[in-house]
Amino acid sequence: MKYEFWFAGIRGIPVWKKIHLHEYMKSAEAVYYIEETQLRKMEFLNEEEQNKILQAKKREDFKEQYDKMKEKGIRFILWSSPEYPRRLKEITDYPYALYVKGNLPDENRKAAAVIGARRCTPYGEKYAIDFARALAGCGVEIISGMARGVDGMGHRGALMGGGRTFAVLGSGVDVCYPKEHIGLYVDILEQGGGIISEQQPGTAPLPQYFPARNRIISGLSDAVLVMEAGERSGSLITVDMALEQGRDVYALPGPVNSTLSGGCNRLIHQGAGILMSPEALLEEWEIRDSGQHRCGRNTGKNEKKLESAEKLVYSCLGLYPKNVDQLAAETELNVNEVVELLVSLELQGYAREISKNYYISQA
Repeated sequence: MKYEFWFAGIRGIPVWKKIHLHEYMKSAEAVYYIEETQLRKMEFLNEEEQNKILQAKKREDFKEQYDKMKEKGIRFILWSSPEYPRRLKEITDYPYALYVKGNLPDENRKAAAVIGARRCTPYGEKYAIDFARALAGCGVEIISGMARGVDGMGHRGALMGGGRTFAVLGSGVDVCYPKEHIGLYVDILEQGGGIISEQQPGTAPLPQYFPARNRIISGLSDAVLVMEAGERSGSLITVDMALEQGRDVYALPGPVNSTLSGGCNRLIHQGAGILMSPEALLEEWEIRDSGQHRCGRNTGKNEKKLESAEKLVYSCLGLYPKNVDQLAAETELNVNEVVELLVSLELQGYAREISKNYYISQA
């Protein structure tokens, strides 16, 4: 497998050409030891691709790198392996190999990608969590890219729902990006999910790797859920890939004056499914409670057992941020009282301060 690891690491050669060369030569080791004169006769490879292979033959550290990968508990899964995801093999440009920490998605369970804006609003954040939590509670596995914003909230919602979630990275699986998501990275693995990439371990998160990463997110999924996206959002690249792959696409409708809902509203206008509620989506998918998951049950907080003053402040909170002065005016309480009540609500998980003195409803 060390030679397969070496061959998989050669960039810039289409997968179909790699597979064709592998089958012709019978093994990656034979490719490694091929003579230049023989390689030049491979007419399906252009000169640049031939040169990439010759250059890669000069690499001497690949055996050591392979051993280090194994020591880190990273699995190397070739396109020809029985472990390779069936859904991914259905797309035309599937990766030659995957690098995996933890598990791969279960082939027998529904899988949904939850994607959207990195700089999402509280509206997009809330519904990314709500949909992922409800779907995961019914056994649907959640796929995303662990980016800031909607991606991270989708993963977190799945974990809150007691389900499994899988992060596809634009870096090596041993490189947590963004760094502040290290807690999420660990939680995904601890709850039985997985970290997946086509980039070799140690690869930095360079911009050119992310568009290609998106095809894996949609490829591993049965459906793609766009929670919030502007007219030129990178999430729409994933949507295009999903449509080419024959995946279902759904979008969350948003306010007509919100620039971060423009892409979603346009998708709906063009025929994407409308995300009205998690319950409606589960009903459309004919997913029922099997007894093994919390499907159909309230995965959020139970009845809010709050004091009357807390209820008054909580009732004024919503998806859009309000500052302390505004809440004081609406509740007719003094500012100090409102601050104390907001702290109490935040500690109980019912409110969240998203910037200095600005709060939204959390439940």
